[in-house]
Amino acid sequence: MDPNNRGPEEYGHDGDGDSPRQRPPRDPLTPDFGQSTPALARTVQLVSGDYLLTVNPVDGSEIEVCPPGERPSGPRKLSATERAETDRAAKPPVPAGLNRPTLHLLARQDERERLVRLLARGRSVRLTGPAGSGRTSLLDLLAEDCSDLAPDGVVRLTGFNRTADDLLYDLFYAVFDAPLHRPARDELLGYVREIGAVVVLDDVEFGGAALDELLDATPECAFLVATTPDVPAPSADSAIEEVFLSGLDRAGGVELLERGVGRVLTEEEANWAGDLWFESEGLPLRFVQAGALLRQRDELRASADAFDEFGVFQEAQVDAPFEAGDGHDVPLPSLAEGAAPAALLATRLSDSARAALRFAVALGGEMPHQAHLPALVGDTHADAALGELLGCALVSPVGSRYRLAAGVQAQLEAAGYGTDIEAKALAAAQHYAWWTGHPSVTPERVCAEADAVLAALGILVPAAVPPAEDEESVTVQLARTAAPAFAAGLHWSAWERTLQFGAEAARIAGDGGERAYFHHELGVLALCADQLDRARSELEASIGLRGALADKRGTVAGRRALALVSDRSGTPLGIGATAGEEVPDARYEESQSPPGGVPTAFPPLQSPLDNSTLVTNRVPAAPVPNRKARGGLKGLARRNLVAAGAGALLAAVLGTVVTLGATSNPDNDNPSTKVGPNPSASQGVDDGSLGADVPKNGDEGDTGEATSRPTDPGPDGTYGTSDDPTPTDTAEPSDDPSGTKGTSSSPTKTPTTKPPSSTSKPPTSSTPTDPTGSPTPTETSESPSPTTSPTPDPSDEPSTSDSASGPAASSAPASTSASAPESSGAGSPSTSGSASNAMI
Repeated sequence: MDPNNRGPEEYGHDGDGDSPRQRPPRDPLTPDFGQSTPALARTVQLVSGDYLLTVNPVDGSEIEVCPPGERPSGPRKLSATERAETDRAAKPPVPAGLNRPTLHLLARQDERERLVRLLARGRSVRLTGPAGSGRTSLLDLLAEDCSDLAPDGVVRLTGFNRTADDLLYDLFYAVFDAPLHRPARDELLGYVREIGAVVVLDDVEFGGAALDELLDATPECAFLVATTPDVPAPSADSAIEEVFLSGLDRAGGVELLERGVGRVLTEEEANWAGDLWFESEGLPLRFVQAGALLRQRDELRASADAFDEFGVFQEAQVDAPFEAGDGHDVPLPSLAEGAAPAALLATRLSDSARAALRFAVALGGEMPHQAHLPALVGDTHADAALGELLGCALVSPVGSRYRLAAGVQAQLEAAGYGTDIEAKALAAAQHYAWWTGHPSVTPERVCAEADAVLAALGILVPAAVPPAEDEESVTVQLARTAAPAFAAGLHWSAWERTLQFGAEAARIAGDGGERAYFHHELGVLALCADQLDRARSELEASIGLRGALADKRGTVAGRRALALVSDRSGTPLGIGATAGEEVPDARYEESQSPPGGVPTAFPPLQSPLDNSTLVTNRVPAAPVPNRKARGGLKGLARRNLVAAGAGALLAAVLGTVVTLGATSNPDNDNPSTKVGPNPSASQGVDDGSLGADVPKNGDEGDTGEATSRPTDPGPDGTYGTSDDPTPTDTAEPSDDPSGTKGTSSSPTKTPTTKPPSSTSKPPTSSTPTDPTGSPTPTETSESPSPTTSPTPDPSDEPSTSDSASGPAASSAPASTSASAPESSGAGSPSTSGSASNAMI
């Protein structure tokens, strides 16, 4: 195995005992008792706008620009038969068990005819009524009446927990055939403008500008929006009709109650129904539930033999207060029990139905699908509980699922059904975590249970605590398995909420690997929505977490997505500010000055003795003298070049400046034009200077101060070979024409007075010397002029030269470069010879 390319099971799971490579081999005699090979991760590839998204539940989704060959063709509209099949699949499932007769809508004929007329003219209508007023039943009838009004038929949608953008996508998928394709916002608006249908929209939770946006995006559709009075109304300038739905009258309530019981009411029951109508304001839901109470009363009054014969209510439990006489004579419920009948109805249901109610209360009113009830309740026949609850009107259809009816949640909580909410939510989360991760479960089935899954996460995550070391967080596991299914099923609002719950749960649990996954998915989702700033922050957080865990594959996936974000935003990776923008508080490093000093063209920036790096703040400095000459070197430091490159460039610049400074002469008598590669000792005999540069009065620079010159370049190309400022009296031979070698980085000074051009005998020097024999430096000149002197006798005592770097002497002949074995001053820099050598 290549150690650089580890197996996929090892990324971020070092030491995990559940790894397939670490499992012991199965016994060949009992192969069925061993653990089977884990199923491969289920990946789904879909197109979102301009991106090709691969939903990877292991390392995180991968996103790239969709290649031209992978782009889907334009979606086609569904036929009438396909639309009917889609509408049938969108309806809630038929409950198992005994089916009760469907109750027909009463006393709604006037509203029904008015709504059909408005929709036929292409007008959008807002149907407003209180919860329990029968809005859903009326919409079912209107959908049948308007089936042939529009070319694209009738589209039934639910607005419960849905935004305007979600409804636009739901409308698109209800009319167009576009599998695994989620168009971008602009493309979506272009497609929905082509839809001409009657859209029946129930349980809408938004109004105002959001509703206007939905209507404006679909100009060819007529909307029938059903909502409650507490939802914001449309804007004043919206072209939508308002229709209010009130309760039933007293006669209608009594008729509805008789249809629910299946017989004519007695006088006592009719009086009770009148009191109930006054208490409930004629809401049809209350009369349907009251009919269930009377139906249960009739069943309880029947003989026990009838119970055993049919075997339907053998599990029924009847509270003691309602037993009277011989046990079968049950009185009518009180008026309070009739107005809030949920608790009384629940006591007369089976154990499985009551357990299902407890799960619904724990999940915020969401009733799990009847296929999940046997596993949740622990009864193989618990799927029939949904039929019991629907027959008692304790649940009502919402889209493709069922929820607790209006007011039932509060009534059951008051009756004690909400005492173990967290325990029931935890049990539901454990079941859904196993179910959503099973390979046989399709993403569409997971999306159908999205509200129940999100309800479990919404209850457990706020109350989550860090688990024990040997335990896994159930909320993290549920979010981890459900999020990829929501993404593949194109239910992206549920995908986003699940990722947010999962990131918070992973943070509480201290699971860095899972937290990195959720942040990565949030970044990919934000990139698909063109939220580039949010995508960058989420992906950077994910990359940081995965880098700490050495998750190479996850880090690579995150970096690819981050590179795509940078490409879309136009901002390079690692640059937070705009190109060319300087941060005021940023800090940078400035290179050190050369050991031998800085030439005259550049004022000294740092002491030669200071070898430390200078760190300054990037703030514009105040104007200083000779600012123009300082700008070149300062500019190099401001760019913060690499240390090696900055040093090499600085040495080259300084070498050029020193050469130009050493060879400059204001009298146009440049000695460098007179000095060849091998100068002779006779050069400069007539002027008595041996080719040395003689300073001139008043040539000290702009400031009037003498400046030092660097020594000759050493073997390493720098000026000055020693950092010791103390000069020595020892001079070694050199290749320079002057015959001396600079060994000290301390420059010397010469007087500003011009010495005589030639003498016959060197006079006694009056310059004081230090104990080492070197003359004491005084003042120097910047631009010496070359002079000549006769060759002295080798036996004479050597004296200092009149160069810019030698000590001062009133009048003394200097030795030539060809015959003098010693220099005029230990550690003094060379003069004319160094200039010619630099020119070579």
